[in-house]
Amino acid sequence: YSTRIIKLLDGTVISDSAPIETEENREEQKTERVKKPSMSFFTALSLSLNNLMTKKARTFLTSFAGSIGIIGIALILALSSGVNAYIARVEEETLSSYPVTIEEAGMDMSGLADDLMGKVEETAGEDPNKIYSNNIMTEMMTTMVNGISVNNLKAFKEYLDNSDELKPYISDIQYAYATDLNIYTADGEHINPNQIFNKLMASLGSNVDTNNTPMGQSSMMSNTEVWHQLMDNDEFLDKQYEIVKGRMPEEYNEVVIVVNRNNRISDFTLYSLGLKDSAELEEMMEKAKKGEKIEATAETSYSYDDILGLEFKLLLNSDYFKKDESGVWVDKTDDSLFVSSQLENAEKIKVVGILRPSAEAVNEQTSGFVGYKKELMEHLINEVNDSEIVKAQKENPEINVFTQKPFETDYDSMTYQQLLGYIASFPEAEQQQYMAYIENMKQQGKTEEEITATFVKYLEEQSNNATYESNLKLMGASDLSTPTTINIFPKDFEAKDEISAIIEKYNESADESEKITYTDYIGLMMSSVTTIINAISYILIAFVSISLIVSSIMIGIITYISVLERTKEIGILRAMGASKKDISRVFNAETLIVGLVAGLLGIGITLLLLLPINAVIKILTDIGGLAKLPTVGAVILVAISMALTFIAGLIPSKIAAKK
Repeated sequence: YSTRIIKLLDGTVISDSAPIETEENREEQKTERVKKPSMSFFTALSLSLNNLMTKKARTFLTSFAGSIGIIGIALILALSSGVNAYIARVEEETLSSYPVTIEEAGMDMSGLADDLMGKVEETAGEDPNKIYSNNIMTEMMTTMVNGISVNNLKAFKEYLDNSDELKPYISDIQYAYATDLNIYTADGEHINPNQIFNKLMASLGSNVDTNNTPMGQSSMMSNTEVWHQLMDNDEFLDKQYEIVKGRMPEEYNEVVIVVNRNNRISDFTLYSLGLKDSAELEEMMEKAKKGEKIEATAETSYSYDDILGLEFKLLLNSDYFKKDESGVWVDKTDDSLFVSSQLENAEKIKVVGILRPSAEAVNEQTSGFVGYKKELMEHLINEVNDSEIVKAQKENPEINVFTQKPFETDYDSMTYQQLLGYIASFPEAEQQQYMAYIENMKQQGKTEEEITATFVKYLEEQSNNATYESNLKLMGASDLSTPTTINIFPKDFEAKDEISAIIEKYNESADESEKITYTDYIGLMMSSVTTIINAISYILIAFVSISLIVSSIMIGIITYISVLERTKEIGILRAMGASKKDISRVFNAETLIVGLVAGLLGIGITLLLLLPINAVIKILTDIGGLAKLPTVGAVILVAISMALTFIAGLIPSKIAAKK
């Protein structure tokens, strides 16, 4: 019944039963370029979105199914990144307590540890029914003797000061010196170096000085000190501590008191700071010796103003010595009146702030301590070096300022004539005194050899094996360019390995006498936990990825079903001029939308699940906010979801294009 039949294919007229041809039409066909019909991506996106909105329930279920894999990976990623961040904080704070320590006299303890554990020996030819000894003592003693070396810390410090190689891997470098930080309370009680254990040992009848143990700073007693140098790293301190009251120290004579997170400070620290009377401890020790019951002391509290009002006094090491009328310097350390007079003019140390571990700090447990800036030690050393007694000793390195006699080390080989020459170097009054002794011994019938032996014994007792170096150490003199200990604080365990490699590189280029020997205590105790966490995370992600792939396959199947359902729609689009590429674009846009919704839904559900997960972790481990999904990770997961659904929809879209 039609008067005109026009057949179209891909937007092109195949046949026309009654074509209209005019001269004008023919001219237009010649001059106008025929534009090939096409569908824009936004049109395809609109068609796909309309189709998905007409089937909301199926679209939601499909997207939810696709999000299951995303949820699993996102949860693992959140836990993994959170645990790694927590481990990084633990590493940083642990290494702030256990730095790479290089001492003046170094020993590599790793070889000794291997010897102590013993080595597996070959058992060929041995009777299996007998027990054999595993001889390790010879190797252990050899390791101990050969493992001790003297480190040239002056050269190594110069290398560290002039090189930026370590900077990316460290939080701070601290230099320790032989100069003691002698701190007194305002009332004149000596509190640093810590005197508590000395008093307790004295009450037990022991004269051991716990501040001068053979192992020095690495001894157990040195860990009882409550005055600690703060790290010279403001960023680290800001993360580690929060200011309760006051401010951070800015000048060399300003310090802060650090308490624990609950604003508590141990009574040991209070006794060590003179805030509690140390006589109480001596009384308790006396009761313990008698077998009497020791009553717990009353709990005390202090206002912030009480703490911020504290002042201490710094006494130079050289202030303990006084020059007598004969020009001999005398040690007046045990003269309480002299020390009290020196304290009247001593520098004051002021408490300007109270700190406690911040909410982000992992190592929140502390018994309390006093933190001071490195400038305090530098100021102390400069003042000691500028003192009269130190200058006098340095100007006369051959003369002992405590005896005004030459340093002598080989008294045993001294002859009678050498003895007379030695006495001739003394002041005239002492010469006459010693010569009178010699004449007296001659009158008693003693030979020259006996007189010499008597004087040698006396001189050895008087000299007390004093040397130029030991005298300077006794005065507290140090050279800022020559520390006794170098503490390098790595940022994390990976940084510690880099530091070890840099030290090895330094040793390779250094002379034998300048090579550095040290013990990696952290390396002996543990290895990086991060590697284990990462390995576990990768394995879990691999398993969860299987569900993500299954979800993608399911989306591909559902897209194929959608193709079958929309055959008529495809035919109409094709009749209207849509190309095969346009049809593929419609279904690809649909899978991309499903992938986007699945990804966003997965991230949203993950963020909601992290709330109860973190709450449970907080209850079980007391670690708050552990699981955190990185923003970059979330974006990547959404992109992966879209990519996988797009790939899954490629085959159905190709099938649709062929309809």
